[in-house]
Amino acid sequence: MTERDEIDVLAGEYVLGTLDGPERAAAQAQRRRDPTLEAAILAWEERLAPLADWVPPVRVAKGMLARIEAKLPVDHAAQIVLLQRHIRRWRRVAIATSAAAACLLLAIGLRELSRPHVSGTYVAVFQKDDASPAFLLTVDLATRVLSVRPVLAEPPPGKSYQLWIASDQSGGTPQSLGLIEAKGGNTQRALVEYDRASVERATFGISLEPIGGSPTGRPTGPAFHAKLIKTSR
Repeated sequence: MTERDEIDVLAGEYVLGTLDGPERAAAQAQRRRDPTLEAAILAWEERLAPLADWVPPVRVAKGMLARIEAKLPVDHAAQIVLLQRHIRRWRRVAIATSAAAACLLLAIGLRELSRPHVSGTYVAVFQKDDASPAFLLTVDLATRVLSVRPVLAEPPPGKSYQLWIASDQSGGTPQSLGLIEAKGGNTQRALVEYDRASVERATFGISLEPIGGSPTGRPTGPAFHAKLIKTSR
C-alpha cells in the first residue's frame, strides 16, 4: 500500500469510528498537522454522511457489555485483544481493497468513455403513407440480428405479411426472411449467412401474402420497400 492509501485507510477508520482510544487520539493529533489526512477525513465524511439519515438511532441496553463478557471463556481478555488485532487488520485490507476497486472502476469507465463509439445499429421505416409508418425494422450489423415490428399495419383477414431481403449476395433477387408477427410483437431473424456490407446495402421489403406466405417463393402482393439508415448513437 502506498502512503496515500494508508492515509485514506486511516481516514476511513477514523470516520467509521473503528479506531480504539489511543489510535483515535493519535489520528486527531495527526489530523491537525497533516492537511492530506484532514482532506481525506472530510472526503470520507461527505461520502458517508447520507447513510446516517437512513439509520434510526438505537440506544444500547445498559449492562450489554457486561453480559457479553460474562458469556465469554475465562481467558476472554486475551481472546478479545487477539480478535481486535484481527479486526483491525481485516478492516484495513477491506478499506484498501474497496479504494482500489473504486479506482479500477473509475479507470475502466473513463477508458470506455474515451473510446470512439462505432454504431452497428441500422433502422428502416416502411411507410404506410406519407405520414404513417407501417413497420419499423432494426438491424444490429455486429451480430446480424434483425428485428421488425408492425406500427400501424394490420393484415386483412386471410392475409399475412412476409419479410424479404434483396442483396448483392442474391443478385438483387428477393429472398424470404419469413412471416411477420401480426399482433404487434417483434419478429427476429438471424442474417448470419449475409456479410455485413451486403446487409448494409440491401433493400428490405414487406409484402402482403396469403396465410402461410407466398406460394411462389417470390413476393406476389402489394409490398413496402425500405433501405437501412445508420443510427446516430
